[in-house]
Amino acid sequence: MKMLLKLFLSFMYIGAFSFGGGYSMLPMFRRVLVQNNGWLTDAEITDYFSVSQCLPGIIAINTAVFVGYRQRKIAGGVAAALGTALPSLVIILLIAALISNFNDYPIVGHALSGIRVCVCVLIAGTVKKLWKRAVVDKLTLIVFISVFLLSVFTNLSAAIIVLAAGVAGAAVTSARNGGTAK
Repeated sequence: MKMLLKLFLSFMYIGAFSFGGGYSMLPMFRRVLVQNNGWLTDAEITDYFSVSQCLPGIIAINTAVFVGYRQRKIAGGVAAALGTALPSLVIILLIAALISNFNDYPIVGHALSGIRVCVCVLIAGTVKKLWKRAVVDKLTLIVFISVFLLSVFTNLSAAIIVLAAGVAGAAVTSARNGGTAK
């Protein structure tokens, strides 16, 4: 029961103090799950986020379910998902009730512009940290550049790009191991 409460509170913290959606939550997920609790490695959080991107639903909730399930099976997945969703639900209900009162104030728009910039910087910082483990040689650099170009210059679904990267990763691993994916 203690672990379920810890999962719930950890994910409630993530849900309450990360803004901007799944990708902007990645630095917070990394800090809470990898650094503070040791529940995942950097490679695992990247894998969970990648798989969560390919699934229907919200990336943060999907990732929470994966981590919670890993720790305490179904009850852990439910506790982590509820913890992630609860702060957003409360905040959205409050904003919905108050937004019509503040919608016309320019300062609200300016504040949101600043938050968007902050989220971009947080994502860039996390990418820099994860880069070291993901791009380890020329082949993975080619996969990175290919994925970057596809995501920036095409309208392909992120799920298709992630699946293509998975196929490329399997091919790279097979090439390294002499034709067998070990």
